[in-house]
Amino acid sequence: MSGFDLDQLRTLVAVLESGSLTAAAPKVFLSQSSVSEQMRKLEDRAGQPLLVRGKAGVTATPAGERLLAHARAILALSDEAYRDLRGVSLRGELRLCITDYFRPGDVARMLRRLNEQYPQVRLHVTIMKSGAIEAAYERGEIDVGISMSIQERGAPRARAQGELLRRESLLWMGAEGATVPAGEPLALLVLPETCALRQYVERLLSRRGVPYSVAHVASGVAGLQLAISAGLGVACLNESALAPGVARLHAPGLPALPMVEFRLLPARPGESEFMGLARDAIVRAMR
Repeated sequence: MSGFDLDQLRTLVAVLESGSLTAAAPKVFLSQSSVSEQMRKLEDRAGQPLLVRGKAGVTATPAGERLLAHARAILALSDEAYRDLRGVSLRGELRLCITDYFRPGDVARMLRRLNEQYPQVRLHVTIMKSGAIEAAYERGEIDVGISMSIQERGAPRARAQGELLRRESLLWMGAEGATVPAGEPLALLVLPETCALRQYVERLLSRRGVPYSVAHVASGVAGLQLAISAGLGVACLNESALAPGVARLHAPGLPALPMVEFRLLPARPGESEFMGLARDAIVRAMR
């Protein structure tokens, strides 16, 4: 028999998007050993290695990257064929709102992939702060929202709302090769005062007695990255905001930072079938 097994292709996508066999296992409802076995069989079928395994996880070989692109297209086509034969077509308008912090270097690619896979869905995408996203969702002004929450150490953990898309570390960031001058207030780069992350960082620095001054206020994460790479100061951002010219800053005296979680806001009661299918498609595209 020629061709590839759909379940194995689905597992390949999960592994490469998750970065490890262990993280992929719950996404495809398999044990870690079963995921490993599926990848072994897929590599046998492909006739060449698809994954590079290391201490930090797994990455794709050149052949793995090529097959990953094919796998996404094949799985999207399979899903579309299923919906077509069952009389369910993913078509309509979708108002999607995403926090500016969510994978800033990748979100355009993910949206393009979503558009290519579901050309009959008309996307209206807005970038907003998490608090504004949640408020707009409550008012019914958007259909789907992706927001960020800070997992502050020692704070009572609220009941998780919505599907977890990603968990990342917050990091202190500066220009490549930058240092923090001893004895001087920290030159802090931030977003506007309504930003929850800025509020958290300023509270944290004040509690720890770290002197600082706001050196620059950017309108969005992209502007903040430019200010960092220009050497204007130090910022706190989530790990996926690391970019050319922006590096993790190791400086004595800077307090440890918590994790953040990105979640798809939970479905509304009585949500339409189209909205449920669209929500599933967004989860697949954004992970």
